[in-house]
Amino acid sequence: MLNARIIFCISFISLILISGLRAQPWNFIKETDGIKIYTRNVPNSSLKAYKGEVIFHAGMKKTCSMVSNSRNFDWWGPEFLNIKVLGYEDNKYVNYYYIYDMPWPFTDRDLAVNAVVHTDTLSGIYTVQAKPLLNVVPEKPDLVRITNYWQKWTIMPLPNGNIHLILEGIVDPGGNVPAWLYNMLVTEMPLKTIHLFRERVLSPKPEN
Repeated sequence: MLNARIIFCISFISLILISGLRAQPWNFIKETDGIKIYTRNVPNSSLKAYKGEVIFHAGMKKTCSMVSNSRNFDWWGPEFLNIKVLGYEDNKYVNYYYIYDMPWPFTDRDLAVNAVVHTDTLSGIYTVQAKPLLNVVPEKPDLVRITNYWQKWTIMPLPNGNIHLILEGIVDPGGNVPAWLYNMLVTEMPLKTIHLFRERVLSPKPEN
């Protein structure tokens, strides 16, 4: 019963966070290599949300597979360690766990994720929404568990074989990471992620 109450409270707080996040206007920060980066304030939080977007020429099938297929995590950066798939159903969901290698002097983080896939049959828009997966992986004393996290990938087909990719979200690193430092670096995460993602999609290497 206690675990059920904890899960309900965290889920309720997440819904409030997401609703408030969507209500705030995005502030354009910069554009690098065709990737536009934005941030916005989050109600009742000192942390900023992030958004990155880019348009490029690529096939929908491979692009979507790079986000949601559990066999296609090879493009993730070297700071993602011990990636383990906990559950998977094609084009429905993927649950996974990883350790995030933090720079000194900060403690490494870990996170268990539930990512739900949805395809709009009319527009063809493909989305993957991720949130923490609770009470599945025991916490480790030498790691800081991330429990406040939300991320969404949106892949929209455009004319002439182009796609419009949007990555948005917020993550509370917890522990001893000050908000001012997180907010100073928050624009780098979507920029690096989208750059690596686009590079993998456009590479001649086929999807796994």
